[in-house]
Amino acid sequence: MAKYRKLGRNSSQRKALLRSQVTALFENGKIVTTEARAKEVKKIAEKLITLAVKEMDNYETVTVSAKVAKKDATGKRVKEVVDGKKVTVYDTVEKEIKKDMPSRLHARKQMDKVLYKVTEVPTENAGKKRNTKVVDLTNKLFDEIAPKYAGRQGGYTRIVKIGLRKGDAAMEVLLELV
Repeated sequence: MAKYRKLGRNSSQRKALLRSQVTALFENGKIVTTEARAKEVKKIAEKLITLAVKEMDNYETVTVSAKVAKKDATGKRVKEVVDGKKVTVYDTVEKEIKKDMPSRLHARKQMDKVLYKVTEVPTENAGKKRNTKVVDLTNKLFDEIAPKYAGRQGGYTRIVKIGLRKGDAAMEVLLELV
């Protein structure tokens, strides 16, 4: 007997389908799909959440100084004349960043293997590239989802049966994060 469901697809199509559904689950919190697909997506999602919970606090905060161009009220760079040339004026800024420890970095790369990149488009700019931003789902897993499940020993998702689909009578279910 196989260790996984083939879902009527070849391996590359199956992996792409499962990756997209896991990505959609973490982005939206719930998805509607067939029962067989939901059970496969649940396996992958639970492993990723377990990895995030395990490596949630495994980082150190580091203070970094960076040179940033000074800007005026309109948002343009401030220039200064030095030796007959216009030179941009820079400020030094101190910033605290999270530096992943090696095991958390490895966990992050394992998650990035499964999750697709998600681009968020504001509704007023639908169809345009302007003001779009890339959502980092691995950060969402570490910062939002993992703390929610820190005291829980598995069972991070729930499958609720909706009913039969009209076209092919396949059992539809709602897969959601608990």
